[in-house]
Amino acid sequence: MFCPVTCETEATMASADPAGAAAVTREELDSTAQRERRRRIVDATLSLARKGGYDAVQMRAVAKKADVALGTLYRYFPSKIHLLVAGLVREFERAEERLDKAPIPGDTAKERLLFVLERNTQMMQRAPLLTEAMVRAFMFADATAASEVETVGRLLESMFARAIGDAEPTPRQRDAFHLIADVWMANLVAWVTHRASAADVQKRLAITVDLVIDD
Repeated sequence: MFCPVTCETEATMASADPAGAAAVTREELDSTAQRERRRRIVDATLSLARKGGYDAVQMRAVAKKADVALGTLYRYFPSKIHLLVAGLVREFERAEERLDKAPIPGDTAKERLLFVLERNTQMMQRAPLLTEAMVRAFMFADATAASEVETVGRLLESMFARAIGDAEPTPRQRDAFHLIADVWMANLVAWVTHRASAADVQKRLAITVDLVIDD
């Protein structure tokens, strides 16, 4: 799946910046214009990946679609891996927004957590090329995407905590959330590489939740 030799030598190219542009500053990120530009870049990335998968996300193609200069793109995102992990953040932010609109069904913490997992899994499975690209990037992510990787973890923890009805999860619950997230991501990898069916993924998640979550 990850073709470590041919996929633009991801690990070594992750921090490449052919335009020699400096990293974007926090002040710039906080401005309305910069946030809008960043939004266009992430939207362009998701659109390209949704239609063509990981290989379709090329820096020049993203810059063109987002209507930004290539040097500007590199100031925000030094690699396609960084771009795609930012896309994963966007998808989970949308998932959390949808989750906030109605009570989570289920009589127990396990049932509610499984509902959240199943809903997110179905979201990912509706766009297999996009999911393959984002999960692949997440697995390859290095320090340049550390902030986005951390945000993914926070978003998952927030959704899981809401499912079990505890806004301030205990250290043990956080450990359980991390384990569930690891199992989920591993099974998404298995799904996109056709080593597991959608039913297999749901079954493994149910077993994991039953083992690590107390009602």
